[in-house]
Amino acid sequence: MRPEFKRLKTLALAAAALACGYAAPARAADPLLIGYQMPLSGDYSQYGEMFRNAAELQLKAFNAAGGVDGTPVQILYEDSKNDPKEGVNIARKFADNPRILAALGDFSSTVSMAAGEVYAKVGMAQLSQTASHPEFTKVSKYQFRNITTQAYEGPFTAKWIRQTGPKSVAIVSIQNDWGISAAEEFAKAFKAEGGSVTGIEYFNPGNRDFRSILTKVARAKPDAIYLCMFYEEAASALQQAKQLNVKAPVFSTSSLYSPKLIELGGDAVNGVRMASTFVPENPAPEVQGFVSNFKSAYGNAPNMFAAQAYDAVGIMLAALKAAGPKATREQVRDALAATTGYPGVTGKTSFDPQTREPAKTLAKMVVENGQFKVIE
Repeated sequence: MRPEFKRLKTLALAAAALACGYAAPARAADPLLIGYQMPLSGDYSQYGEMFRNAAELQLKAFNAAGGVDGTPVQILYEDSKNDPKEGVNIARKFADNPRILAALGDFSSTVSMAAGEVYAKVGMAQLSQTASHPEFTKVSKYQFRNITTQAYEGPFTAKWIRQTGPKSVAIVSIQNDWGISAAEEFAKAFKAEGGSVTGIEYFNPGNRDFRSILTKVARAKPDAIYLCMFYEEAASALQQAKQLNVKAPVFSTSSLYSPKLIELGGDAVNGVRMASTFVPENPAPEVQGFVSNFKSAYGNAPNMFAAQAYDAVGIMLAALKAAGPKATREQVRDALAATTGYPGVTGKTSFDPQTREPAKTLAKMVVENGQFKVIE
């Protein structure tokens, strides 16, 4: 059969089908897109992997429940390597794609704020699960976070330490935007509680030798030590503190709350105290469901970082659903700002209408006999 006759026959059959009341199958709706930037390689890749795993768990459940009025959502992941330049490049890539309605991430405050400048210029909402620098949400009206800031956590822990007795404290902090903010906010709050700070010792990212810093700290004889770092550095610092026989009790930011701290630090991490937004032992059904599903999917328990990402993605998806399948970036931003009482695994989340800061509660944790325990 000649090609033109074959084409005519096909058209005739299609017309006949329509005349009989049949229609060609509808093409599935194109998914709504969200961008998610995070470190998937480099020194902090383990955090990015945890974020992505939690995000996929949340996304799968959302799409299985019908997505946004029947339209599925897809998350596009990009590796920032926890580098501000990479973060800016990713933000530009997301911003240039008109189908991407909003962005999640990044991990650190430094990278999140650098990328935030791009999102602010194009009017795209950005929700970070972990950017806790007080200046992050001040970049523009498009920045949101699902974690308490150091301006909140620092005073919380400062008051806790003073209530337990210590009158003086030494601070050891990573030297980046987040670490400097954490150290300064805590120091200010501890002094306001009537305590004194013997000194703030900063170290460069990637450092694992804290002997000289700890020796200097010990000479000042503080009643307690406050760590502003992540669990990789903390495991080394606590092991070296034990070797140097540093006896002062140790408190820290919530960034140390991870099973990896115990795995890497062993007996040396027993006794360290910290605050946290997530407690896997919480009997609430949403928490236990998340813990069970995460273990089933990935073979290990979720930590605070996974929980933060799980809720951040959930909040963003809820905003997309509220805005609808035809929403603009601005409408998604407005729906995100209207979030009230989102029932997450890190507690209910509402955004302040002016500052876009989340309302959260913190639990007190301690490591005892190689396990995290809640302090009642």
